[in-house]
Amino acid sequence: MNDSVNKDFQFDLPVIQNAIADFGFDGWLLYDFRGLNVLALRVLGIPESEAKSRRFFYYIPAQGSPQKLVHRIETGSLDHLPGEKRVYLKWQELHEGLAEIVGATGRIAMEYSPNNANPYVSRVDGGTVELIRSLGPEIGSSGNLIQFFEAVWSQRQWELHLEADALNRAAFDMAWQMIAEHVQVRKPLREMDVQNRVMQYYADHNMTTYHPPIVAVGPHSGDPHYAPATGNDSPIQKGDFILLDMWAKMDVPLGVYSDLTKVGFVGDSIPDEVKKVFDVVAAGRDAGIACVEDAFAAGRPLQGWEVDQATRDVIDAAGMGHHFIHRTGHNIGQETHGNGAHMDNLETKEQRLVMPRTCFSIEPGVYREDFGIRSEINVYVDAHSKVHVTGGVQTEVLAILG
Repeated sequence: MNDSVNKDFQFDLPVIQNAIADFGFDGWLLYDFRGLNVLALRVLGIPESEAKSRRFFYYIPAQGSPQKLVHRIETGSLDHLPGEKRVYLKWQELHEGLAEIVGATGRIAMEYSPNNANPYVSRVDGGTVELIRSLGPEIGSSGNLIQFFEAVWSQRQWELHLEADALNRAAFDMAWQMIAEHVQVRKPLREMDVQNRVMQYYADHNMTTYHPPIVAVGPHSGDPHYAPATGNDSPIQKGDFILLDMWAKMDVPLGVYSDLTKVGFVGDSIPDEVKKVFDVVAAGRDAGIACVEDAFAAGRPLQGWEVDQATRDVIDAAGMGHHFIHRTGHNIGQETHGNGAHMDNLETKEQRLVMPRTCFSIEPGVYREDFGIRSEINVYVDAHSKVHVTGGVQTEVLAILG
């Protein structure tokens, strides 16, 4: 096999062609230039570090043999894949080759999103889309195809998620205990101290993450993307509200994330206002979970926007909707924010399907100036459409000194 191919890569042409047909396409045109379309690279088993310096196209018809179009300098770019190869040098030859490959097709999929409605899928530049359209085909979004191959987990990845989930939950327990011990003896403790301890815990347990966790005290928790920094963090004291958002995966090939948010109060009882807001957020979270469970139990197709709306309706009804300023959830995979369907009817109307063997977060939040509450769990739908909730569903604000 070509050294530039992912060692775990397997290309199952019949499965891909069946998926192309199932999603209503005549073919799928995969294109990349210098790593701009990482989704295509992954589908084709090309590591990002091995992205080519010249444009290539790989066309998979719903029926028949795939077609390759590669540059003369990099004629072996797609040799690990089946299909007939065409080689171009001049731009005129590139256009002629594309016309031969897709000119007579009907509706093809590309990593494109109409009106850029879903930027996670929109990886092909506008000019290339214009070029392909000029040759005759209708172009549709490959969003569902991409998540079918990019976001669907193997059994091994589900096991790695469970391993990461158990360790991540233990990291929360460690963080809460650290806070309690320091406050009880009045030993100074800051947000960065907790963050650094969690990062050391991850390293000690063969876990990795793209960014340190969020440790947010009081008003900082009212900023969904607050990140403590040295010299700009807050002390943690008795009477403080604390939000922890922590994400990590096992540091092994194909590792996938656990991404959880929990909240606590540095005291032995929870203030009524904090409890009131938490109860609304938790009810919204549970409505989102129920939406997923009900749809799969009934065998009904489910789109991501529906989960967001079910969650958002609860928070809106409680009069707190104006404080819920982000989507309900995101796909989870080898990246914390993966490339499958998101639970979103706010920033985008996510019309991709929630598919079996994919994982995503449900994490509604209410953000005020004095504090913000978010409750995040992970949901995995297995191959038999059974819905699994991981992360431990928090039912009340933790009394850290209780």
